[in-house]
Order: sequence, then C-alpha cells, then structure tokens
Amino acid sequence: MPGPANPRLPAVFRRRPRWYNRPDMAKRFTLAEAQGLIPTVDRLLHEAVDAKGEYQHAEQAIHEFTEHVMMMGGVMVDRDRALNARARRDDAASRLRECIEAVLETGCLLKDLDIGLVDFPTLFRGVEVYLCWKLGESGITFWHGVDEGFRGRKPIDQDFLDHHQGDRPQ
Repeated sequence: MPGPANPRLPAVFRRRPRWYNRPDMAKRFTLAEAQGLIPTVDRLLHEAVDAKGEYQHAEQAIHEFTEHVMMMGGVMVDRDRALNARARRDDAASRLRECIEAVLETGCLLKDLDIGLVDFPTLFRGVEVYLCWKLGESGITFWHGVDEGFRGRKPIDQDFLDHHQGDRPQ
C-alpha cells in the first residue's frame, strides 16, 4: 500500500482520486494500445502543465500579497486583488486535478508531471514492466522494469515486440 500523500503539496493536491487503489483499475497495455493513447495523454499533460503554471503564478501573487499586508499592517489593502488571485489559484488547482485524474483513468501511470513522464504497464515474458513515454517524444520506443525507472530505459526491440502482452480480452 502506498504511503501518505506528499505533505509538502498544497492540500488540494494531497487528496487521493476517488478510484485510487481500486483493483479493477489495473490495466496492462499492448504497445499498440499505449501508442493509441499518446495523443490524448499528450493533450492532457500539456493542459496539466499549463494549469500547474497558472497555479504557481497565482500562489506567488497570494504570497506577495500576504507579505505586503504583514509589512503594511493591513492598511490600504486591495482585497479584490487577493480574492482574484485566490480564485485563479483554486480554478487552476481544479483543472490540474481533473487533467491528472483523466490521465490516470486511462490506466497509465504519471511518473513526473514536470517532464511529462508516463509509464504504461505491460507484461514482458510474464513479468510486469513499463512501456515508457516522455512528453515531446513522437511515440513509445522504450521500456523498463518496474524498479528501474527512467534511467533503466531500454529500446523496444524485436524480442520485446514478440514477447510482450497486454490484458487478455474478457
């Protein structure tokens, strides 16, 4: 069972998606299935990165406003500016959460939003491994073991193509 959510993240991101840890959400992909999802995952990741940037910008505006209030003792405070920044932050957080949940609901694993790193579970010779894709790559051309991570990426070769499998049709 995974550990607790990262306490350094804002509370809005610490909440687990409602489907988190559901056993029926586990999915294994063929290379073709994973490749077919790349356009959707690419779009969602771009939207998530944009929302994260907007969130961070609004959070910085709130921080600067708070510092200004503390220095000035609350005199001549532009409350509307602060409320606007908070609304922008909350909207960006909601959009970011929705994008991340949409990516995860495809069955793939979002490993690093900042670089757009996504893994797609598959089986290779009966062992679970990950098809690995990074934002900006034209398609999935690498795989790695579940404990190897990005640095352990290996090119997909004919042996992999001949001996990997996704879920069996039910």
